Amino acid sequence: MRDITVVLLCAGSASRFKKRVKKQWLRIGHKPLWQKVEDDFKAYGFRDIIIVANKKDFNYMQKLTNSKVIIGGNTRQESLKNALDFVQSQRVLVSDAARCCFDGAMMDRILSAKGDCIVPALSISDTVYYDGTPIEREKLKIIQTPQLSYTALLQKALQSDTQYTDDSSAMYAMGANVVFVEGSAKAHKLTHIEDITKLECLQPPSSRVMTGIGFDTHSFEVGKKMVLCGVEIESEVGFKAHSDGDVAIHAIIDALLGACGMGDIGELYPDSDEEFQGVDSKILLADTISRIYSCGFEMKNLDITIIAQKPKLKEYKPKMQKVLQEITGCEFINIKATTTEGMGYIGRCEGVAAQAVATVGFYRWDKE
Repeated sequence: MRDITVVLLCAGSASRFKKRVKKQWLRIGHKPLWQKVEDDFKAYGFRDIIIVANKKDFNYMQKLTNSKVIIGGNTRQESLKNALDFVQSQRVLVSDAARCCFDGAMMDRILSAKGDCIVPALSISDTVYYDGTPIEREKLKIIQTPQLSYTALLQKALQSDTQYTDDSSAMYAMGANVVFVEGSAKAHKLTHIEDITKLECLQPPSSRVMTGIGFDTHSFEVGKKMVLCGVEIESEVGFKAHSDGDVAIHAIIDALLGACGMGDIGELYPDSDEEFQGVDSKILLADTISRIYSCGFEMKNLDITIIAQKPKLKEYKPKMQKVLQEITGCEFINIKATTTEGMGYIGRCEGVAAQAVATVGFYRWDKE
């Protein structure tokens, strides 16, 4: 194994990608793009890899990898500075997850070169103008990653108020020896959705469908508003809960998270957090939908069973379905209501339960 730590930057918002899914979460087979890149570095012989995650993705990323995952900052530079605090090797190789096609020959050139910062770069073959004036294209280079630097020097270079777009710019500004090696057309950066056509290493997402089951129950509380599936129900009692107690939506959230392997509602929205005191569960469902879509999933269908001796829910079901369709964007939603025939705590009219089954698939970026 090489005594070099790889830092893989995956914390960006992918705003230029302009899709509900963040580009680092596009599925390659069943794996997210960032994990495909991680696997490529591991296969080449790098053992120590630090994954820099967006705060919202942090817990989920930890479930998918044995590499160290840390939370990034608001900028690329902040994210890299955070990561360098955990690097113990003398040299560090920094790459963007968006450089997703690994080129072993280019990597050999990087590791063989000598200098404070080794940078892969491409020459420009087209005529170039700057501010209306042609300039010498021979002097221009398109900079790529990964870039190899001495860890201590890179840490020092980043202690600046100037925001640099890559490591080499910061190293050059402090007077370090920046050395260029031949880059690779394979290392094209995924920035916009149309860039996918230039990335031959990407296999289409799996057609696999995943299923999750959710369950929740709450006892009644006198004087509290009752809400089910985001719809207010005429009742003298509501639910005893940290939030509004919408057991149906809570079951739906757990079903969706289960299908995606993203944990459960208590991990994302703990009842120990004052932020969620009395919160409208529709807000939590909307946030869950945003999370699963941003991580490369698409909701396929949803089936909900509400188990209640009272109140009677038949007249509310059409409105419930409409509310859930508006929040989730999913057309295929079914709602059922049943009783326990007078048995148990539900039959004694002490509370209500709900069960949900959700199916999800991967976002089909290959169909764009």
